[in-house]
Amino acid sequence: MAAFRIPCFLFLLLSLSFPGSSSSSSSLSSSTLRSREINGVCKTTPFPETCIESLKLSLSLNIPTTILASLLQTLRIAVTEGGKLSNLLSGAALVERQRGTLQDCRELHGITISLLSKSISRIGSIADARKLADVRTFLSAALTNRGTCFEGLSSAGGRDKPAILASFDSVYKYVSNSLSWVSNPGLIRVGKNRRLLGKYRRILQSSGQILTVAADGSGNFTAVADAVNFAPSNSNERVVIYVKAGVYEENVDIPSWKTNIALIGDGKDATVITGNRSVADGWTTFRSATVAVSGDGFLARDIRFENTAGPEKHQAVALRINADYAAVYRSTIVGYQDTLYAHSLRQFFRECDIYGTVDYIFGNAAVVFQACNIISRMPMPSQFTVITAQGREDPDQNTGISLQNCTILATDDLYSNSSTVKSYLGRPWKNYSRTVVIESYVDDFVAPEGWTNWSGDQGLDTLYYGEYQNNGPGSGTDGRVSWAGFHLMNYSDAAHFTVSEFITGQEWLDSTSVPYDDYV
Repeated sequence: MAAFRIPCFLFLLLSLSFPGSSSSSSSLSSSTLRSREINGVCKTTPFPETCIESLKLSLSLNIPTTILASLLQTLRIAVTEGGKLSNLLSGAALVERQRGTLQDCRELHGITISLLSKSISRIGSIADARKLADVRTFLSAALTNRGTCFEGLSSAGGRDKPAILASFDSVYKYVSNSLSWVSNPGLIRVGKNRRLLGKYRRILQSSGQILTVAADGSGNFTAVADAVNFAPSNSNERVVIYVKAGVYEENVDIPSWKTNIALIGDGKDATVITGNRSVADGWTTFRSATVAVSGDGFLARDIRFENTAGPEKHQAVALRINADYAAVYRSTIVGYQDTLYAHSLRQFFRECDIYGTVDYIFGNAAVVFQACNIISRMPMPSQFTVITAQGREDPDQNTGISLQNCTILATDDLYSNSSTVKSYLGRPWKNYSRTVVIESYVDDFVAPEGWTNWSGDQGLDTLYYGEYQNNGPGSGTDGRVSWAGFHLMNYSDAAHFTVSEFITGQEWLDSTSVPYDDYV
C-alpha cells in the first residue's frame, strides 16, 4: 500500500462519535385498558380488524393491558409475519421487465425486519419523546420500503406475485397500525427529551480507520467500491474513505451493514464518482443509483456524484440514500430525471449543488436542505421541470422535504426558454406529499402557480405544500395554486420543519462537523 499524507480535516472526522441510541432506566407509563377501551383504540387505526385480531387474547379474556403492551404485541406479530414473507421472497421467481425488482424487495424487506426489531427495543425502554420519534421514523421507513417494492412489482409478472402481494399486505397492516399508535400523542405518555451529551460527545483521540482511494494508484485502492468492501462491517467508529481528486467510473453500493462510512473528496468538482445506469436500460429506479447508501451514519463531503445517462433515459439516480443519520456537505449531485433519491429515514444536506430536470429531488425521507443551490436544467422537448416529488403515502409518516435558505436557479439555456418551458417547485408523487420552501431565493423561471399536479386531483386536498418568507422574483405568492393542501405558512408552521423539530438532528448533527442552522 502506498504512503500518503492525510489532510488535517480527516483527523477531525475521526474524532467524531457515531450517533445511536442510549439506554435509560426510566419507565413509560400508560393507562390500563380493558376490552371496551381496546376496541375503541383499534377503531382509530388504519386496519381496525387487524388490530382487534392481534389483541384477541386480551379481548377474549378481558385481560387488562396497556397501549405500550399492545403496541409491542403488534410489532412482534409483524416480525413473525415478516419472517414468512422473507422466506417467500427468498424462493420466489418473477418474470421481470426490469432487472432487480426481486432484489430490491429482498433488500428492503430485510431492512424493514431490522427496523421493526429496533422499534421493539426502543419501545421496551421508552422514556422520552426522542425514542418515540425514533420508532416513528423506523416505521415510516418500513412503509416506504413496502411502497418501493410495490412499484417494482407493478411491472413484474409470474406465479409467485399474488402470494408475495398478499404476504406484504399481511405484514404491513400491523406496521401501519403501530405507526398510527406512536403518532398519536394522546395514547402514550412520555417524558421530556434528554440531550445525549455522553453519546454524542466529540472524542479527541480515536482509533478510527482511514482508507485512501486514488485513481493513479497512490492510495490503498483505485476504486471506491473496493474501499467500501474492505471497510469493517457494523462499525461503531467513523471509517473515513478519502477519495483523491480524479474521475471514478463505477457504481458504489454501501449496504446496511457498512455503517458509519465517511466519503471525503478533494472538492465537489475534483473528486467525481460517475455512472450511467437508468430505467431505460433495464434497471429499477432504486438500483440505478451511481452511489447507493443503506448504511446508517453516512457522511459525504467535497465529492461530485453524477449520473450521465441523459434525459432521454428517464429515471437515472446519481445518489440514493436510505440510511438514518446521513449528512452530505459541500458536494455536487448531478443528473436529469430523479437525480437525488432521498428514499427514507433522516437526512441532511448543506451547501450542496443539485442539478436535474424532472422530479430531481424525490423520495420519502425526512430531509432538510440548507444553503443549497437547487438548479433546474433544460428538459427534453414537451417536458416541464419539477424540483421535488415527495412520496409520503401515510398521514402518520414523519417525512417530507424542507428547503431552507436555499437558492433556486435555472441553467442559462432553461432560463432563456422559460417563457415556453414551465418549471415548478414540486408535485405530489403520493397522496400525502409534504414539501416546504423556507427563507429561500426563488428565481423567476418558476411558474407563478409554483406547484403542479401529478395526475388529476390526486392528493391536492391531502398534501402539505408550504412557503414561508421566500425572496426573489419567483417568490411571489399571488398566483400560487389554490389547493386545500397549499399553505402560506406562519413562523410557527415553518419552525416545525427545522433541524431539531423535523429530523431530530441537533444531537446527531453535532457529531458530524457539518454546520447547520436550527432556527427560522
